[in-house]
Amino acid sequence: MSDLQWDRAFAFEQAGEDEELLAELLDLLSDSSAGDVAKIKEAMAAGDVGAMGDAAHSIKGAAASLGVAALRDAAYALEKAGREGKMALAKDCVPPLETLVAQLGILK
Repeated sequence: MSDLQWDRAFAFEQAGEDEELLAELLDLLSDSSAGDVAKIKEAMAAGDVGAMGDAAHSIKGAAASLGVAALRDAAYALEKAGREGKMALAKDCVPPLETLVAQLGILK
């Protein structure tokens, strides 16, 4: 399946046990995460660790709210590396994060 480690029951509960709402929330997570990955890449190119950390933090929170543990953890690792000024480590965190974001579409 995927590496997302998704807790569907938790996400379904968060969506008020409404399948349609859950699907909408997953779409929003996918779209916003893709946008945040683009922001992360732009911030890295500009050397802006603050913006990079903010975008990773956004992914982390959204993923956590829908029980997508692996995405939350990957975003946290990137956020933490950036906040600690470890740019080389942060750069290494981007490909796994992108892979997980690409996998979001299979959750529907």
